[in-house]
Amino acid sequence: MRDEEKGRLENVTSSLPASGSRLASRLGFSDRVFVGPAARRLAHQIEDGLDLVEAGLADDLRVADSLVDAATRYLFEAGGKRVRPVLTLLAAQLGDGNIDAVIDVAKALEITHLGSLYHDDVMDGADRRRGVPSAHSVWGNNVAILTGDILFSRASQLMARLGERAIRLQADTFERLVLGQLHETVGVQPGDDPIEFYIQVLADKTGSLIAAATQGGVIFSNAPAEYEEPMRAYGEKVGVAFQLLDDVIDLSSNPEDTGKVPGTDLRAGVPTMPYLLLKKQPDAASVHLADRIDEGVARIAEGADPSILDGPLTELRDHDVTQQTMQLARSWTTGAIDAIAPLPSGPVKDALVRFARTLADRSS
Repeated sequence: MRDEEKGRLENVTSSLPASGSRLASRLGFSDRVFVGPAARRLAHQIEDGLDLVEAGLADDLRVADSLVDAATRYLFEAGGKRVRPVLTLLAAQLGDGNIDAVIDVAKALEITHLGSLYHDDVMDGADRRRGVPSAHSVWGNNVAILTGDILFSRASQLMARLGERAIRLQADTFERLVLGQLHETVGVQPGDDPIEFYIQVLADKTGSLIAAATQGGVIFSNAPAEYEEPMRAYGEKVGVAFQLLDDVIDLSSNPEDTGKVPGTDLRAGVPTMPYLLLKKQPDAASVHLADRIDEGVARIAEGADPSILDGPLTELRDHDVTQQTMQLARSWTTGAIDAIAPLPSGPVKDALVRFARTLADRSS
């Protein structure tokens, strides 16, 4: 789904799949997101902006040192859906569109996202990312961590071009990213509800960066200020929904869906929503399955082959709690749609609504 294809949106009707659209192909969504002539013109504008972002990222990630250059470009060149730049560009169409400041913000937030992937994979012990070996498995933990740091500095340099407002947006977002990772690492504390705790981690780790993308698109395109908060709320809620659906996809039996080994997060002892919901089930079968997963995670931590969890994770994938996770994700997409009620009617709002609704199709 990450390979770009040559067809353009105007050659595809809403009743056909997205095989002809570069944008739809990248996102893995159908052209239901962009329905009608006005929406397809909008999609062309976003594609044009995304071309500028891609070209700019290729330049901004270049480093003179050959090792550092290879490491910083590694996950960028592995692909990715570029969801954050797409949403920045879409929000910017409420204002002046693909102006230089918008392109810089889109690049900076995507670089921030890339940097967070290097760090996350080290902390989670992930073996693969975007269909390739994770950076730390290629160069080791120290190089991967330092590469993430370089990427964060590059993002800050881009934001610094735009002044104090951009620097503050970047700093506030980065703080939430770190807090989310910290809370995930420390885990639930006495008195915390595990489900609420986990949702807050998702809002900080994933929602905050997508919220910065949608909010930044409004601010730096000179769109009306009253659109800023609806778009920020939309982005955060979409981010939570996106991650909840990733929890479902993480259990997929097909590694091509994730670019990772199925159940990577749980094998590494990182809780996901299906697991947390399973732990709340009172029936004996669910309790037994949760115990087997816990035992497997403990054994893996002691050096056992991660494949010992293949069976229990397949059972978890087929358990009702995975469907409940999908339903919870859909409730967050509904909240995202409600958040943008103040936006004016038109192709941008329509695309945002369809984007949120189609998001759930990734796991259906």
